Amino acid sequence: MRVTELGRTGLKVPAVGFGGGPFGGFYGSFDEAEGISAIHLAIERGMNLIDTSPYYGGGRSEEVIGKGLEGGWRERAILATKCGRIAKDKFDFTAAGIKAGVETSLRLLRTDHVDILQAHDIEFEKDLDRVFDETFKALESLKRQGKCRFIGMTGYPVGMLVRAIESCALDVVISYCHATLLDQTMLERLVPVARRRGTGIINASPMSMGLLTMAGPPEWHPAPGAVKEACRRAAAVCARRGADLSDLALAYPLSKPEIATTLVGIKDRAEVERNLAAAAKPLDQALLAEVMAELRDVQGACWDSGHWKAGT
Repeated sequence: MRVTELGRTGLKVPAVGFGGGPFGGFYGSFDEAEGISAIHLAIERGMNLIDTSPYYGGGRSEEVIGKGLEGGWRERAILATKCGRIAKDKFDFTAAGIKAGVETSLRLLRTDHVDILQAHDIEFEKDLDRVFDETFKALESLKRQGKCRFIGMTGYPVGMLVRAIESCALDVVISYCHATLLDQTMLERLVPVARRRGTGIINASPMSMGLLTMAGPPEWHPAPGAVKEACRRAAAVCARRGADLSDLALAYPLSKPEIATTLVGIKDRAEVERNLAAAAKPLDQALLAEVMAELRDVQGACWDSGHWKAGT
């Protein structure tokens, strides 16, 4: 698998990273033993960037990953978690909240430090200046203490991440749903700024939280109806061609050399194998053209997130 340096961190990250969201139950039930086996297989096959968050199942994802990294596996992984977002409607970006949350995360992950620590979904804090001051200083303090090696912030609005990079000395950010068949804003707006500042970008959710799959998005997905309908048409195109929309959705960001790594949610060994196989395939340009034709009218369509409103 292609390996690329993440910004100026010195971390060598794989083209496909292991997203721990499914271990929080966001996409249905999972078997813990199978999930742990998937972690081991992924690391053995080079998919050694493991990303999680306290938000994923109220710490359940961190707990499973902590178990999976025991017995020498931790030393072979690049481990990333987040702070500030605790539950769907519970946030604490204060310095005290960040520091307390990290101690809980380290206990669940069964480690004394993580490689990457990021403030999670910063658009849910009304006062962004507070995030760029108090929260950022808390992250810096934890870095100095050795609780993490690198720090960053995550969020859905690309403009907000641009502002974060320009306001704070961040090692890394996570941008999701903006380097996809539906939306290329990350490539257009975020990559140039991050490159100038030396900030690494972790791309996430190439399937746009389930939109770009054959099964379609979960019921809770916030995308407008027109976007969901266009994605259903794109899935139908793939079905007629004997292809899978999710494979094409993953192949798209992997074809972009400026994207160091893309996280994909995984819950079992079969999904590890499937994503590795998809990553090894070249992008089908003919199928891409057909699918993009179905998605043309909804390109760049966004949805509200936190205190950020689409179109602002």
